[in-house]
Amino acid sequence: MRSMEIYCNGNLAGTLTEENKQRYIFRYDDKYYFDSGKQAISLTLPKTQKEYISKTLFPFFSNMIAEGENKKIQSRLLNIDENDQFGLLMFTATADTIGNITVKRINSQ
Repeated sequence: MRSMEIYCNGNLAGTLTEENKQRYIFRYDDKYYFDSGKQAISLTLPKTQKEYISKTLFPFFSNMIAEGENKKIQSRLLNIDENDQFGLLMFTATADTIGNITVKRINSQ
């Protein structure tokens, strides 16, 4: 299982977890959820207290990953399988992303 924190404008918005290659979970952080001044991170992931569960990486997050030649270069430089979208997101969306979303890896025990 791998997890990462999702930040919106530098504020912890929630966590994204890959339980296995066919189960992904996104959940808003309670503090972020209850702050009426904070917006949803995506139209497809409106603010709610329930967990979002998907068999594939949520399109909002997979669209943050590079494509084509850039994806190949990143995969090679980071030693990450080109098909490992979660891993690529975890190591490439930590800063300087398009938009206001960044991620931070949660180290597993």
